[in-house]
Amino acid sequence: MTDTHTVLNPATAQPVTDVHLASVEEADAAIERAHEAFATWRAVAPGERAALLRRFAAVVDEHIEELAGLEVRNAGHTWGNARWEAGNVRDCLNYYSGAPERLFGRQIPVAGGTDVTFHEPLGVVGIIVPWNFPMPIAGWGFAPALAAGNTVVLKPAELTPLTAIRLGELALEAGLPEHVLSVVPGKGTVVGERFVTHPLVRKVCFTGSTSVGKRIMAGCADQVKRVTLELGGKSSNIVFADADIAAAAAAAPYAVFDNAGQDCCARSRILVERSAYDEFLSRLEPAVTGMRVLDPSDEASEMGPLISAEQQRTVEGYLDEVEVTIAGTTPGGDGFWVPPSVVTTEDPAARIWREEVFGPVVAVMPFDDEPHAVELANDTEYGLSGSIYTADLGRGMRVARAVEAGNLSVNSHASVRYWTPFGGYKQSGLGRELGPDAPMAFTEEKNVFIAH
Repeated sequence: MTDTHTVLNPATAQPVTDVHLASVEEADAAIERAHEAFATWRAVAPGERAALLRRFAAVVDEHIEELAGLEVRNAGHTWGNARWEAGNVRDCLNYYSGAPERLFGRQIPVAGGTDVTFHEPLGVVGIIVPWNFPMPIAGWGFAPALAAGNTVVLKPAELTPLTAIRLGELALEAGLPEHVLSVVPGKGTVVGERFVTHPLVRKVCFTGSTSVGKRIMAGCADQVKRVTLELGGKSSNIVFADADIAAAAAAAPYAVFDNAGQDCCARSRILVERSAYDEFLSRLEPAVTGMRVLDPSDEASEMGPLISAEQQRTVEGYLDEVEVTIAGTTPGGDGFWVPPSVVTTEDPAARIWREEVFGPVVAVMPFDDEPHAVELANDTEYGLSGSIYTADLGRGMRVARAVEAGNLSVNSHASVRYWTPFGGYKQSGLGRELGPDAPMAFTEEKNVFIAH
């Protein structure tokens, strides 16, 4: 019996299409074909590999609207976000097309000979992509991995497989050899598990929950298999009284409610210096209630639905425990909607303050001074992202150095740029994606000594 998954439109809860889910045998076959293709792909001249990646980027660019439309229907992303996400795949491919000709080794001075190093590809890389940002996170993995000479088997999330499937087709259209980039939809317990246990997979890249990431890391340890993990977050948005309070309050909703809060980088804890606390809340209210929460098929929509009924129930469970201070609106209907919601608290032990809600919910707490702000920001098992709003750039840098997180912005809520490294501290992950050094994470360094 064929195992399939019915993909739903989160805005309407209506079926989009059915997708075949791979069996263990199909996953193994894809891995073995990728291993066979690796022998050819790694031998492709660097300039030719770079040209193929640039061609792949050009083909993606030709299909931006198609890819964005798939993501609007499949993931409930707004048109603006979906276009950016498709463009990010294109931009990552273009950026890393420069890597094949720049994977330089070194010549190390030694006695009695010459010593040189080489960066060689690992082999088959298994990439497990989450449902919250299916396109860009796929690109963050496969672009540098392919550039370094590896082959890739990519497993999209069961809920959001459509854009990954299409990207796999576009790779072939662009001229990449067959099985260099394979997309294998399936269950995590089937396809994802085989990435962990199959000996021909030399590295696993996983983005998702911390609990699943721990299991993947433990499984990979059995074969001493490399792993990159981008996991959960509970990031802080720290607002000092000397900041432009109006600007900080206007930006805050987009720092957490973007993608309906389904973002590991969401600044879901806002810390406001006590003397500015009331003003900040008064300015935050119109910014939240004014958000245009609409069916994402509407170009005017600024926030869409949650991904599933299960995620909707989870977020509503958190809200049932608290009193909501500020709430936006939703269009209602059969989709998986939760309004953007603000909760105020002074209890750092509150569940909504400590746990990753992964929905359009933000908690606001006052702080007394700079050390108190840093203490509250660091009082979490996570350390992925965060923001600091202040007019004192010396303070901004000082606090950024003190906060235990991998990606921080001063007077901004931006977290990700493909040309800078991205990753977390503590239980937010292991390793770094993106940035100029990302291809190196998909290589082994080999040392060769030649006696004179």
